[in-house]
Amino acid sequence: MNDLESIQGIGPKTAELLGKLHIHNQNDLIRFYPYRYDILKRSDITNLEDGSKVVIDGVVEGSPTIIYLNRGLKKMIFRISNKKTILNISIYNQVYLYDELKSGKDITIIGKYDKVKNTIVASEVRFEKLPIEPKIEAVYHSTSGLSSKNISKFISSAFLNKEEEKDILPIGIMEKYNLFNINDALYEIHFPRDILSLKKARQRLKYEELFMYLLKINYMKLKINNDKKAISRSISQDKINEFISKLPFKLTIDQLKAEEDIIKDLNSTKRMNRLLQGDVGSGKTVIAFIASYGNFLAGYQTAMMVPTEILANQHYLNAKELFKDEKMKIELLTSSTSKKKKEEIYEKLESGEIDLIIGTQSLIQEQIKYKNLGLVITDEQHRFGVNQRDTFKNKEETPDILSMSATPIPRTYALTIYGDMDVSSIKTKPVGRKEIITYFKKEKDMYDVLNLMKEELDKGHQIYVIAPSIDEDSDEKESVTDLEEKMKKAFGKICKIGSVHGKMDSKDKSNIMTDFEKKKIDILISTTVIEVGVNVPNASMIVIFNANLFGLSTLHQLRGRVGRGDIQSYCILIAKEYQERLKMLERCNDGFEISEYDFQNRGEGDLFGIRQSGETGLVLANVNRDFKMMLKAKEDADYYIDEILNDETGLYDSVKQELMKIEYLD
Repeated sequence: MNDLESIQGIGPKTAELLGKLHIHNQNDLIRFYPYRYDILKRSDITNLEDGSKVVIDGVVEGSPTIIYLNRGLKKMIFRISNKKTILNISIYNQVYLYDELKSGKDITIIGKYDKVKNTIVASEVRFEKLPIEPKIEAVYHSTSGLSSKNISKFISSAFLNKEEEKDILPIGIMEKYNLFNINDALYEIHFPRDILSLKKARQRLKYEELFMYLLKINYMKLKINNDKKAISRSISQDKINEFISKLPFKLTIDQLKAEEDIIKDLNSTKRMNRLLQGDVGSGKTVIAFIASYGNFLAGYQTAMMVPTEILANQHYLNAKELFKDEKMKIELLTSSTSKKKKEEIYEKLESGEIDLIIGTQSLIQEQIKYKNLGLVITDEQHRFGVNQRDTFKNKEETPDILSMSATPIPRTYALTIYGDMDVSSIKTKPVGRKEIITYFKKEKDMYDVLNLMKEELDKGHQIYVIAPSIDEDSDEKESVTDLEEKMKKAFGKICKIGSVHGKMDSKDKSNIMTDFEKKKIDILISTTVIEVGVNVPNASMIVIFNANLFGLSTLHQLRGRVGRGDIQSYCILIAKEYQERLKMLERCNDGFEISEYDFQNRGEGDLFGIRQSGETGLVLANVNRDFKMMLKAKEDADYYIDEILNDETGLYDSVKQELMKIEYLD
């Protein structure tokens, strides 16, 4: 039996409802924190405004009256008196309370004041008096069939059964910051005595989350540095330089620095765990290919995993072109690969006949065995979890990891959040790339937008049109289907229009993208599925509808689909009303600066899409809001890591147990 069912009121059905909230046991229940708090405080009834919230107690006067309304609705009206006045109360569809509403009974009413009828419309009735002091009440996320009040009641019962927890934080930290012990903190966050106790409880639990997260990062870094299965290889930098000199373009200073960092890592005796972050169009992929070339020279295989088939196909074609004069054997593996071809690829990977395999999550299937996998490259690494990336394993050696992201984050945050990874950043753009010109247009200025689009089409250029949704799910949002119809009306006679979105069959998506790349489609209407990595140099304009619904970093990513060649490119942001933050995109093309602005103004947002929230363990703590606390936690984690790992007294056993859960690095 689920241990939740030992709590009164929780049976199999309620346990199933709790499961929808990711509550599967009593520990989950106690750590299901409130998302907000209400303060229950007696209202001043002498100065009520229409529609204002009212919290009042009194004594029931007489018996309630039930009024039957249309469509089966029932209203109950009654009166309560307190020391100051008599109040009229009405309540809808709760006639089951009739028998309890006896004359002379103490009662508390929570509701809204209707000035016209001089009545309080009750939303909640409690058969008790209000406490003298204001009471802080927790409010929880709920689900159909399970209210916040139910959850609060279950949590209260769970505390009656709960054994005392051992503190996971070192005593030195507890004393240093005067923190609550874990048991007091957990109780006070659900049932706070006062505001100060609530603040202290939240501070304690936030700090523990940050400390444990950063301790785990330190532990991972130690594991990586001491990895006995790390590959030792020797790659000639001269041969790498010779290959670079043959490229049809010149690498930027940042690209050359990143390439040197990676080759140095590959030549070292410790496992590489490097993040290559760079702005859209900064040339990260070619650096990844150079890394795979160095790995090939040393006699090892490389696996490059990307989030979409479109991107996998594109990288495959680019790699074939880039290495056409080399002896590297390159293959593509996605869900669209035929069964026969897959079997052939599996055999060649195991025999070592493939040097570079490019694909989607198909690369981490159980049946795939590599002969000598030396390097794993994950493109747009925030789309994959650590556990997925570390599925790539050899029996004898651990492959090096190179992760790439076009969502740059500020260096200060990167050093803390990616403490277990070395970070290389590419900020300079390739020579010849022009800055993308960005305009904001209101929806009423659509005629101007169509004229700008016509100018680009007349030049033989192509255009992306972005919608926030696939179907017409809201009057407030433009959809792919709606925009396709509008674009066909405007341009259907002079150009070819196509559309692509996430619900389409992957083969159909790939075919449409290929047609767009081959200039068989002039206007491509899409959702954000084209956000990552697609490269069409002839596309000179991107028009983004409902731009106000996207974060700045996402808009910047989308904008990066154009400006891939040497032609002047444009981004047009469309929304009903202008937003101040969109000015940032009009004046700035620097992804690092934009991410800093987005980070400061929107919280971490997509950041924990980059490093998945399930892996951080952060529930209450917010990296942006609590960054000063995070820096303190980093200092403490750095200080205590050795003491904790080398402890033989049993003092830190509970902390060690948490660290040992990081199995994927073993």
